[in-house]
Amino acid sequence: MPANKNALIRYKTIDQCLQNRARKWTLEDLVQKCSNALYEYEGRDIDISIRSIQSDIQMMRSDKLGYEAPIIVVNRKYYTYEDPTYSITKKALSQRDLSQLQQITDLLKQFKGFGYFDEMQTLVNKLEDKIIAEHRNEKPIIYFEKNDFLKGLEFLDVFHKIIINKKSVWMDYRTFQRNRKKSYVFYPWYLKEYRNRWYVFGVIKHNESKVVNLALDRIHSVSIAENEAYYKDETFDLEEYLSPVIGVTVPNVPFEKVVFKAHAVNAQYIITKPIHHSQSYKSIGDGVFQFELRVKINFELEKELLSFGEQIKILAPITLVESLKKRINETLSAY
Repeated sequence: MPANKNALIRYKTIDQCLQNRARKWTLEDLVQKCSNALYEYEGRDIDISIRSIQSDIQMMRSDKLGYEAPIIVVNRKYYTYEDPTYSITKKALSQRDLSQLQQITDLLKQFKGFGYFDEMQTLVNKLEDKIIAEHRNEKPIIYFEKNDFLKGLEFLDVFHKIIINKKSVWMDYRTFQRNRKKSYVFYPWYLKEYRNRWYVFGVIKHNESKVVNLALDRIHSVSIAENEAYYKDETFDLEEYLSPVIGVTVPNVPFEKVVFKAHAVNAQYIITKPIHHSQSYKSIGDGVFQFELRVKINFELEKELLSFGEQIKILAPITLVESLKKRINETLSAY
């Protein structure tokens, strides 16, 4: 058992003793009580010295843990609480505690649109009630990017529970490209958010060797496939799987070295917010920086590079240059 956990057990035991004012507590008594409590948790005897209990009392008296316990010594021998109603479990919240709770509550409230967090609503309400009761009701200072009108969010909580319980599902799904509904048995493994949109990763029955991602906003219905045994490749690592790409699409193509350049001001944005974890860069003079990525080229990468517009110039590979030129020309022809 970790030492810090032992200390918390001792603090709790000392607190219970000092609340019992029907008895006078010496250091030796507290040592014995703490030893008994640790034996119950650990199942073996643990030596506790009087010096340890004295250190515990000093810690409880201090504000390091927020206790500031009013522990006094009577007749230079017996320990008790000066305030008979005090307990470390009833300690009033400090202004710092309230400030932290306020921020936590504000953050949690921003997930109200997600079914995944519905079960936390009661906790959020309780936190708000506590903060209001302590006369602290301020606006949040941290805001997440979110889209309350995004479709498919009702499936977040559904898939979370399905994945935890390792269930197979029947799914009706409509792709953007073909725009026709397909039904199949799906084995869901992971949920992933990318650019404010949620995806579920897994495999389709009879094609278990190919991992797919399905956008929740394209799912029409989901139901438990009671007679279908659940399947999951336990060696599959989602982070490793997505490591070669930007986004959630992993094409069956080789790695490429993507090279582009940007001028100083724009380069600083890219340096401070890397496009990919493989990103490297160097100055090539006159305020120009050259960047390199080692990735698999997919739709998300092209979209990301195009978002910089004239601020960057792609140098390699030539296939990527031609692909982006084609898309730019098609964009121009639409105006």
